[in-house]
Amino acid sequence: MHHHSLDTWRHEHVFLGARHDEQERRTWLVVGLTAGMMVAEIAGGIVFGSMALLADGWHMSTHAGALAIAALAYRYARTHARDPRFAFGTGKLGDLAGFTSAIVLAFIAAMIGYESVARLLDPVAIRFDEAIAIAAVGLAVNLVSAWLLGHHGEHGHDHGDHDHTHHHDHHDHNARAAYWHVLADALTSVLAIVGLLAGRFYGWTWLDPVMGIVGGLVIMHWSWRLMRDAGAVLLDAAPDSRLETAIRDQIEIGSDRITDLHVWRIGPGHHAAIISIVADMPAAVTAYKARLGGISGLSHVTVEVHRCGA
Repeated sequence: MHHHSLDTWRHEHVFLGARHDEQERRTWLVVGLTAGMMVAEIAGGIVFGSMALLADGWHMSTHAGALAIAALAYRYARTHARDPRFAFGTGKLGDLAGFTSAIVLAFIAAMIGYESVARLLDPVAIRFDEAIAIAAVGLAVNLVSAWLLGHHGEHGHDHGDHDHTHHHDHHDHNARAAYWHVLADALTSVLAIVGLLAGRFYGWTWLDPVMGIVGGLVIMHWSWRLMRDAGAVLLDAAPDSRLETAIRDQIEIGSDRITDLHVWRIGPGHHAAIISIVADMPAAVTAYKARLGGISGLSHVTVEVHRCGA
């Protein structure tokens, strides 16, 4: 009897993002597509003597690796969602994978930049027609992949978003990282095609490496943004000031005052809170938790209550 009654008070610590399983399936599909395209580009680059294609192929291999990190992170988070060793579940695993991916993305950007500068100084002869054809197929594969990963609107486009802080909080940084890897790929394919066409029709061989430098800088920018956002979650940086304000508004009624408040993100769309309350006439802990019931995104709340002596 006693043990059974304790169980009714326990709760789950599963803080996975919405659509976790679907994102996982889509990510595996994109890993397959990317790996296949990478093999084609590396083979094509060797056969047609195109350094651009070879570089794009190896660059794709790093993306395939980063996408595999994303897919494995989804899988691990799902299989260990109820593992008691994780104090707040595995919801943050996606942020760890996203952060790791961002570092890979930064290395890719640096490699592209280095390769491009080297080729500006020492141009190579390219068999344009074959290189353009394969780059075009590569672009098509990337666009299909981007559509697969990003057509939910969960891919981190917050450019014109006034609701900035709140918007970030529902981001699945793992999905966002995977999407940006594919987008970076599409971007380099577009730039490669433009550079190759200019070289083919105008003889501007210098444009190919210049496009490489531009692509490297854009990818570096994406990488930095992703590292910043995923890193903030990993460090439990306060995710959303509006969430804290909402908690204060619900709790600080009458003489009740919050003396200590911690709010942090434990998974996409999930937050935990620890609240210390001082009151002349404290209510029951359940009453305080009930007041917070209407706030969305609060998945794990711990309340501590003290009576004010004075």
